[in-house]
Amino acid sequence: MREQDYAVKNGVQADQLEISRVLRNTYGLLAITLAFSGLMAFIAQQNHVPYPNVFVVLIGFYGLFFLTNKLRDSAWGLVSTFALTGFMGYLLGPILNRYLGMQGGAEVVSSAFAMTALVFGGLSAYVLITRKDMSFLGGFITAGFFVLLGATLASMFFHISGLQLAISAGFVLFSSVCILFQTSAIIQGGERNYIMATISLYVSIYNLFISLLQIFGLMGNSRN
Repeated sequence: MREQDYAVKNGVQADQLEISRVLRNTYGLLAITLAFSGLMAFIAQQNHVPYPNVFVVLIGFYGLFFLTNKLRDSAWGLVSTFALTGFMGYLLGPILNRYLGMQGGAEVVSSAFAMTALVFGGLSAYVLITRKDMSFLGGFITAGFFVLLGATLASMFFHISGLQLAISAGFVLFSSVCILFQTSAIIQGGERNYIMATISLYVSIYNLFISLLQIFGLMGNSRN
């Protein structure tokens, strides 16, 4: 009986060590990729590169995402991770230039950045401190994805007042829920690959920042 209890205890300790390792590696890689993405955004912004064609964006993002997923258990997965986050940073450059060219654009960008950091830090701290299991949010994420997809497609064909603001607000909520879900998956042991955990959190942070940019930008335009 004692040997069985000892084996169970060792198994639990091993799981906790593995979870701690994944969590540490995830946040370390996330910090580096965010910095690299920011550097690429700065380079693209300073060189005033145009925003690429939508098909280039879709092929580039999904191609690199699936490549990273395929290579996630090898060192090449790190290379594709930096390729993906660097590409996303490159896309951010023209977007930032557009907002910085607006009246009060610097305030819009700084507000979106600060709010993104606050939301991500607050949500992450909440899950890490409480260690709550957020797996029940999986259904909400699936439903939210299709609702936002439908709303985005509708906005392409119908010009409804306030729809863009509603979509951006929806993406803020969606990204926030994804951060809760993904962080919980790491500490509950549901996600053992730090590369995919990093990519998931990175995409949520990126979408959160873009959505907040749109909200603050629309609010600034309405005031002007």
